[in-house]
Amino acid sequence: MNGEGSIRVVVVGAGMVGIRFAEEVARADRAGRFEVLVLGEEEYEPYNRILLTELVAGRAELASLALARPAGATVRLGARVERIDREARAVCVDDEPVPYDHLVLATGARGRVLRVPGLDAGPDEPLPGGVFVLRSVDDARGISAAALNSRRAVVVGGGPLGVEAACGLRLRGVDVDVVSFAGHLLDRDLDPEPGRLLAEAVSDLGIAFHGDAALAALTHDDRHVRGVVLDDGRTLAADLVVLACGAVPETALATAAGLEVAHGVVVGDDLATTRDPAIHAIGDCAQTPSGVAGLVAPGWEQARALARRLVDGEAADPVAVVLDGAAMRLKAAGVSLVAAGRKASTAGGARVLTMSDPYARRYVEVVVDGDALVGMTCLGAPELASSLSVQLGRPSVVPLDPLQLLAPSAGQGDTAAGSPTTMPGGTTVCRCNGVTKRDLVAAWDGGACSVDALATTTRATTGCGGCTSLVRGIADWLQVSDADADASQSRSATREPVVKGA
Repeated sequence: MNGEGSIRVVVVGAGMVGIRFAEEVARADRAGRFEVLVLGEEEYEPYNRILLTELVAGRAELASLALARPAGATVRLGARVERIDREARAVCVDDEPVPYDHLVLATGARGRVLRVPGLDAGPDEPLPGGVFVLRSVDDARGISAAALNSRRAVVVGGGPLGVEAACGLRLRGVDVDVVSFAGHLLDRDLDPEPGRLLAEAVSDLGIAFHGDAALAALTHDDRHVRGVVLDDGRTLAADLVVLACGAVPETALATAAGLEVAHGVVVGDDLATTRDPAIHAIGDCAQTPSGVAGLVAPGWEQARALARRLVDGEAADPVAVVLDGAAMRLKAAGVSLVAAGRKASTAGGARVLTMSDPYARRYVEVVVDGDALVGMTCLGAPELASSLSVQLGRPSVVPLDPLQLLAPSAGQGDTAAGSPTTMPGGTTVCRCNGVTKRDLVAAWDGGACSVDALATTTRATTGCGGCTSLVRGIADWLQVSDADADASQSRSATREPVVKGA
């Protein structure tokens, strides 16, 4: 199957990280020496798992989540890998040996199921009827179908996934309770005050929040859920329960193959497993010296680094797993929230300015270190969130009075801070993929003259989707810029004021 003299790389997992790795190999392998085969267990085309809650909310169709198949790679769907034969350097799919020179495990993670009465069946046993995790298209479709006949749902977990799932179910007309052991929503991303305001915002939508509470038991009748019991003795009626309380790295295949496994599949800085240098692990299933990713952006960085190492033999520099301060954009129907960088509790000696408007469920916080914006929290202020997002981490953007960051109209020079016209070329537009405004302009000049074409060429908007409106604004500006250049002057002259500050 592999060409003579080619290097066969088999990827187990057709998720966002496995597909990205195949793309990165194709980009790096200019000589065409590598043959990449991606094995996906699901029958669906590869898709963006980050947007599954949009399916639950009914705000997206499956086709809109699809990832482009990587050029130069073969993707086999419905291909469940049964075992790894390390001695023969092959994986077994439907009793068929599939040989490899390098094996990359991108098996991801599975939803965590709490082992409490009513949920204490074995790991291979099906969940009671009406109980779901949310990690796959089938999960999202099952939840959506169950919502049609459900009157009350309980979501266990107050993180982004739990809040997004709760808002999606509420949009479908289901009454929802959210249960969390933390005292406020999104406790890893927000400090208590904005977390409490977020709870009030979702309460306005008809979602009740129960903090400082843990699931003690689940009650069911004929194997269908009827309610949950909390650790303080309270009971909540439910005919639909969504477990959004974390994920567990998928390591069964690695364990059976005798690889070192702790929380995840243990790898070194070179992303190779400790007991077999021909086998690598990336993404949610991998445990690097700096931890387990749990987010797609570090997984993508691992995919890029591993591809460069296999193709170009680059040195094994550590690929850090950065969790603290990562950008979080809540994709919840009826609620606008963006948080990135430092927050008040982690500001250190940096300056913190806040605007709190509980009546309107608004809270804006900026963290300023010297002349740079290093942190932001924006609840209920989407326009300001867009403006601050493109200023985050840029030197020399903080005005003499940082209060103008909270109220841009107070300073005439700052009203266009997020405008494509004044944005330096080095500004990061898509944080998930590290795409700058300069990258978008270069792609446009190369013929990618639409939002979809820019997404295909640069990958902007293909992560959480939070930069879509900004990319659309840049595309609109470029279209006008080209028209002006055609009518009066050269393209470079039309864009000179923008590039000048890059």
